[in-house]
Amino acid sequence: MTRIAVIHEWFTRWAGSEAVLEQILACLPQADLFAITSRPDAEGARKLAGRRVQTSFIQRLPFGTRAPQAWLPLLPLAAEQLDLRGYDLVVSNSHCVAKGVITSPDCRHLAYVHSPARYAWDLQHEYQSRIPWPLRPLWAWQMHRLRQWDALSAQRPDALACNSAYIARRIRHAWGRRAEVIHPPVDTSAFAPGGVRGSAFLTASRLVGYKRVPLIVEAFATMPGHQLVVIGDGPEMAAVRRAAGRAANIRVLGHVPRGELIEQMRSARAFVFAAEEDFGIAPVEAMACGTPVIAFGKGGAAESVVDGETGLLFQEQSAEAIRAAVARLCSLPPLPVAACVARAAGFGEAAFRERFLRFVET
Repeated sequence: MTRIAVIHEWFTRWAGSEAVLEQILACLPQADLFAITSRPDAEGARKLAGRRVQTSFIQRLPFGTRAPQAWLPLLPLAAEQLDLRGYDLVVSNSHCVAKGVITSPDCRHLAYVHSPARYAWDLQHEYQSRIPWPLRPLWAWQMHRLRQWDALSAQRPDALACNSAYIARRIRHAWGRRAEVIHPPVDTSAFAPGGVRGSAFLTASRLVGYKRVPLIVEAFATMPGHQLVVIGDGPEMAAVRRAAGRAANIRVLGHVPRGELIEQMRSARAFVFAAEEDFGIAPVEAMACGTPVIAFGKGGAAESVVDGETGLLFQEQSAEAIRAAVARLCSLPPLPVAACVARAAGFGEAAFRERFLRFVET
């Protein structure tokens, strides 16, 4: 009988990488599960349903389960110390160190990579700018060491898969390796067309810097003839409200229940997305509702949104480019609902499982 181990980074908040893990475990239900640390939230505990998670020594360190990133210098060692003797197949689900586990020569190791660590590679200076000045030399040295280990450990898996062609290019640039693209699973079961199509535009995401939601709001603040609904919460909320000012055409709703989010997606004239994402789940959810997407044409959204068929792509992150895309959409006949729904279906959970199993069996 083939012994299989699945390696996950850590269980804290159930989010995108955990959604991928859920489908990997659905494909490999007999697998043993390992993680650097495990302290899942309520949704994670429900999803794991009592499944045993074997953890590393970080689990026993202060803050190890609440904030494993605090032990970043020790995370490579923690991954290498996971005992994977006796396994025939190891699958790592990695955005940091999981791909760096050490396996036996006869064990096949497949890695699904969400991204090379941005803070160690192309976004190092952006992250370093948030570090207090006296600590920046230490941070830079630590990132130098992490890059060395990251590039070395990326040679350990026998094959790599990743979530978009955008990330495949980053992997080739950072690690010099080819990665097969398997787009992440999107649960579109609750997202379907329905209700009356309205005239308001919608943006919905966690309000963090790289999502560029204040930029979207800035664009609509100068287009009083177009309504914008903003859903989400996070550290950029104050910037969103400043950008909105007193514009009567912008409604900032903050966090809303999932049911209300779906209703807003169904009724929106279009969904607006300005982030440079590794993939981007929200645009696919919007298309599943039959709603076209106006998206920044770099990153994963350029792979999910078909320009002129299921939405429009703009080529620079600026308020002017967003305004031009909105004007262009309004000048076109309505984009077909059926085309949006069909496009979203290609990124569903069943499609992911089929492609992932083919990757495993190749």
